[in-house]
Amino acid sequence: HVNTLLSKQEERAQSHLWPCRKHRQPRAHFSLSCSSEKAKSVLVGLLPILSWLPSYPVRKYLFGDVVSGLSTGVMQLPQGLAYAMLAAVPPVNGLYSSFYPVVLYTLFGTSRHISVGTFAVISLMIGGVVVREVPDSMFPLNGTNGTGGVDVDARDFPSVVVALQLVLGILRFGFVAIYLSEPLVRGFTTAASVHVFASQLKYLFGIKTGRFSGPLSVVPVFTNITSTNITTLIVGLVCIVFLYAVKVFNERFKKKLPIPIPGEIIVVIISTGVSYGVSLFEKYNVDIVGKIPTGLLPPSCPDFSVLPHLVTDAVAIAVVSFSMGISLAKIFALKYGYSVDGNQELIALGLCNFLSSFFHTFAITSSMSRSLVQESTGGKTQVAGFLASLLVLLVIVAIGFLFQPLPQTVLAAVIMVNLLGMFKQVKDIPALWKTSKIELVVWLASFMASVLLGLDYGLLVAIGFSILTVIYRTQRPKSVVLGHVSDTGLYCDIEEYEEATECSGIKIFQLNSSIYFANSDLYVSALKEKVGMGTPPPMHFRQVCMYVICLHFDIIQLQETWLIRPCVIRYTLNTMRHVSYGIR
Repeated sequence: HVNTLLSKQEERAQSHLWPCRKHRQPRAHFSLSCSSEKAKSVLVGLLPILSWLPSYPVRKYLFGDVVSGLSTGVMQLPQGLAYAMLAAVPPVNGLYSSFYPVVLYTLFGTSRHISVGTFAVISLMIGGVVVREVPDSMFPLNGTNGTGGVDVDARDFPSVVVALQLVLGILRFGFVAIYLSEPLVRGFTTAASVHVFASQLKYLFGIKTGRFSGPLSVVPVFTNITSTNITTLIVGLVCIVFLYAVKVFNERFKKKLPIPIPGEIIVVIISTGVSYGVSLFEKYNVDIVGKIPTGLLPPSCPDFSVLPHLVTDAVAIAVVSFSMGISLAKIFALKYGYSVDGNQELIALGLCNFLSSFFHTFAITSSMSRSLVQESTGGKTQVAGFLASLLVLLVIVAIGFLFQPLPQTVLAAVIMVNLLGMFKQVKDIPALWKTSKIELVVWLASFMASVLLGLDYGLLVAIGFSILTVIYRTQRPKSVVLGHVSDTGLYCDIEEYEEATECSGIKIFQLNSSIYFANSDLYVSALKEKVGMGTPPPMHFRQVCMYVICLHFDIIQLQETWLIRPCVIRYTLNTMRHVSYGIR
């Protein structure tokens, strides 16, 4: 029985490891020739719309895309206005950011279901830098955000973000998304929701304070809590209660409703009408959105001279933008059975930010709430997003001025209620406690660092900590002794399966990781502990273990001094192949 097991182990190793794969010469990877097929392939790769639009099934998809586009557009309007307030730019810039990038993503994007445009976390990160770089005198206290200097500073971000995203996309760095684990991203976005919530308190209470960013931005609000505008607070709380009730109703009856009730646009329209009719600004000193210019502004070039001051912040924004976009894209791609290209998504987001930055926008990414609406209302392709952008365009060129009396506290209510989904991510903690303590620590580290240090430094700390956990897991892999399950060909962990019993005269040791210099000492210690090795005289060691022996001097001594009985070392085929190549 033992000889048969060892022979099968050797045969499997030989069959999968030899002969070594012959690598092509470097010149074989590149071809300088050009042909129509290659040109077409490059063009389709850059413009994915050319691959699906010619075969678009109008009768099958168009109705769903129209309904989805209108539903998403109705949701995108108030969010564009609200998130412009987060980014410290005039409200119309939020509308521009809800139009131009969406049209461009239709051309360059590979995901059929995500809704790109303004996003709370990105807007807050931009607003934090604007507050830092622009003098406080340029900001009226809770005013209309209508200063040209602020606009220029915020519009410079897409130029820096695009440079990073395009370079990473062209260099095929889309794979880096795997290092942004789900616990890291969810911990970070939960922390970001705390910052966003804190930043909106002054608008909810109607308190006149300067602009602050970072974890202590809530201090001036509570310091001046006695100057609360009661009318502003009542309007904001009523809107929060209504929006929350609509959100709960939509969630509870989503299977029965053809489309979700558009609570946000309802609240915006009603509150705008009430504000105009009652003269909230003139009589009750309630801050309003203010002037919204009608029509599209002519393109202008961003101020590239300020780019060196924004590079560090742009790195964090580029990483968050891509991680949110690719994570949502992968979720929908997995659900509906199509693929998304991480590198193309980098390029698509980069081009969306770059080209639209000439039209008075700020950096964008995908939004989970809008993407879920776009998907749940029947959206099938990027056409839904394009139709949503047309609705935004209608508001920009025709009826944008009607929203000028809109109270700012209403936009704060829209933002706060939309944070509900991110706050619910706290429920990850008990689930991670049961499944993976390391992932739980990553979530908590990402959350705490981002809350205490700010979103930019917090993200860097979270990524660094996540990489350390990867190193830790490769250095301390799980090792077990396997036993044979009677009447089967299975070998299982003897500590977890009572039916598994050790074979007489043999120890089967399994290490669930590749072996390299950083974990070789731990490998030796685990092997000694699991198989009960002492220091007996040297004896014959099976050839199947030679793939491990040559890795480290300490493991070589394993053959000469420690082994007291025949031992099978079991590992995955990838490990065996990697070790074998290293020996050669």
